[in-house]
Amino acid sequence: MLGSPKPMTDFNSQIIEGNCIEVMKSFEENLIDLTVTSPPYDNLRKYKGYEFPFEEIAHQLYRVTKQGGIVVWIVGDSTIDGSETGTSFKQALFFKEIGFNMHDTMIFRKINPVPQIYRKRYNNHFEYMFVFSKGVVKTHNPIKIGCLHAGLELNGTTYKNYSSGEQVRKKMANPVKKQKIKGNIWEYVVGKKSEDQEAKGHPAPFPCALARDHVISWTNKGDIVLDPMCGSGTTCRSALQLGRQYIGIDISHEYCELAKERIKSIESQPTFDFGK
Repeated sequence: MLGSPKPMTDFNSQIIEGNCIEVMKSFEENLIDLTVTSPPYDNLRKYKGYEFPFEEIAHQLYRVTKQGGIVVWIVGDSTIDGSETGTSFKQALFFKEIGFNMHDTMIFRKINPVPQIYRKRYNNHFEYMFVFSKGVVKTHNPIKIGCLHAGLELNGTTYKNYSSGEQVRKKMANPVKKQKIKGNIWEYVVGKKSEDQEAKGHPAPFPCALARDHVISWTNKGDIVLDPMCGSGTTCRSALQLGRQYIGIDISHEYCELAKERIKSIESQPTFDFGK
């Protein structure tokens, strides 16, 4: 490991250059409220020859996650010889084997996916966001969206009473509410917003808005957010914006420097206020 991390018992938000397994071993147990990360799955990207010991990483994530804490694992699958690898599901099942609950299987849908060569299959527009919990989920601040028919009164529905042959129409619901809880398919434009273009030095950043939505959903102000393969620092940047503490780890000096630059650029800005 390059450099020495600050003691995790005396926590300060930081980017740590090093092997994420060795760094996490220095953490006390039950430290982390939320992990949001996207590992280098199926060798789809070249990470300067670094290996990805998935099972060891998963075990360390379980150890350092607080009871009731969350791990968001953003992954996809490559296609080899006409067949998807299924690596994402194999990893999800392993998380369950070591003690995590599979709290939700969410979808990250890319509004502007990269065009693909036609291979007698439909273009892939999404990645999985597996949401694992260590026991019962402690925090959930659901994101809400506007209802299409807000304020309207439903006319009801017609149904038939087969015993008498009558058709009855009744009011079945109250007026539609202004907002509803967002579903588990989240859509984002990738790489077009200025805050996302800061990460151009990394081959596979995910949108800042995606990280913010997870930080809002699963943590409160002051909680600790981890990205053990932080790359360009999107998770850490988003945690800072929302008044959370963060730990970012990456084995690449280049990516750690990029993450630090992105975080430094917003340190003087006020935090977003979402009421939590």
